[in-house]
Amino acid sequence: MIAHALGRRNRFKKRERAARPLWQRMASLIDWRSVAQKGALLALVAAGLAGLAWALNRPMRTVSLDGSFQRVSPVEIEKAVAPYLSAGFMSANLGAIQRAVEGLPWVDQVRVQRRWPTGLSVTVVEQTAAARWDQSGLLNTRGQLFIRNADHVPPELPRLSGPAGTETEVARLYLSAEPRMTEAGMHIAALRLDARGAWEMDLSNGITVRLGRNQVDARIDRFIRVSAQVVAHQLNDISYVDMRYSNGFAIGWRTTAAPAPAAPKHHDDTDA
Repeated sequence: MIAHALGRRNRFKKRERAARPLWQRMASLIDWRSVAQKGALLALVAAGLAGLAWALNRPMRTVSLDGSFQRVSPVEIEKAVAPYLSAGFMSANLGAIQRAVEGLPWVDQVRVQRRWPTGLSVTVVEQTAAARWDQSGLLNTRGQLFIRNADHVPPELPRLSGPAGTETEVARLYLSAEPRMTEAGMHIAALRLDARGAWEMDLSNGITVRLGRNQVDARIDRFIRVSAQVVAHQLNDISYVDMRYSNGFAIGWRTTAAPAPAAPKHHDDTDA
């Protein structure tokens, strides 16, 4: 009798357990403490990301300048950069900032970097003037005309000139010839290319060297090797040296009383 009653009670409990809703049974399997911890962690990460997004969109507040500023004013750079500072830290257009600074006179190279959290770093390399171009232009060491009308032209720079568009060609010859001339104890004060393609150079001692249109590099070497020895002993008497000969040269004297050199064997008429 007792066993029968217990059996009925057990069956009743089984039916009672079977009748529990599914969500209650699933809830009993969840570790609510772990869920709470993970939820708190996700909330913390979300707050951190929101803070980071806010920080990355803050306007630029500081500009750090680096470089040797002799021709370029830091104030000019700050003015060029100013229109871009309202952009966020990550949204600032570094390329546009770089181009704005490169557009300033005497600026050769620019590097722009972000500096956490709201700063900008601008490094500037100034142009190095290697020569004048005509009256007021300036050429850099790569033969590029970087200023056409300079307010101040260093008077000690050599003066180069030629038809429009020949700046790089004239500068290349000068940069090639000047070290050789310096080694021989002379310096180029001016180098000219005329409309016919003929070259002339003035030395710092006042002598003009006529190079013509052909084999210009070879004629410069020949002048250094041969005629410069004659020139060195009679600087005050010589007006020009004409290298437009296939196997010789001619000297133009400042006075008719100076001795005439031996006549060159052959004049290259194509350079006349």
